[in-house]
Amino acid sequence: MNNEENIAKKEGSCNDSLAEESLYGQLDDIIELHRKEEGALIPILQSAQNLFGYLPEGVLRRISVKLHKPYSEVAGVVGFYSYFSTIAKGKHTIRVCLGTACYVRGGKDVLKSLMDELKINVGETTDDRMFSLEVGRCFGACGLAPVIMIDDVVFQRVKPSKVSELLKPYAE
Repeated sequence: MNNEENIAKKEGSCNDSLAEESLYGQLDDIIELHRKEEGALIPILQSAQNLFGYLPEGVLRRISVKLHKPYSEVAGVVGFYSYFSTIAKGKHTIRVCLGTACYVRGGKDVLKSLMDELKINVGETTDDRMFSLEVGRCFGACGLAPVIMIDDVVFQRVKPSKVSELLKPYAE
C-alpha cells in the first residue's frame, strides 16, 4: 500500500468514526425527545433502527443506560419483535423462495449458488453491506419456479448458473 492509500484509509476511518458519533448524537436526541413518554422504549428502538439500519449492541446499551432500564429488558424487547434486527442489513435484500414448487424445481440449488457467490449464509449480510440473504416460503409465482426477489423485483425460472449475472447490476 502506498502512502496516498494509507492516508485515504486513515481519513476514511476518521470519517467513519465522525459519522458514527453523529448517529449516536442523533440517537441521544431521539431518546431525550421520548424519554418521559409512557412506553417510550419501542418508538425509540424503531427510530434507532431507522437511523442505524439495525440495532447494534452499542445502541442497545446506550438506550438502556439513558432510559435507566436493564439491558436485558431492552434486548428482550428487540428479541421478541421480529421487526427489530441486531444484524446489519445490506443495501439489497435477496429472498429465495423455498415454497414447495420452488423447492422441487431447484430453489435449494439457487440458494446454494447465491450462498457460494456472496460467501454468506441465510440471515447474513456481505462484509461490504451490499447484500443480505433471506429465505421466503411463497411469492405467489409457483408456475414460474424457482423464484427469487432482489429488493422488490421478482426473477422467475432462475438457474443457479445465472445467479452471478443477476447480481451484477445490484453490485454497482
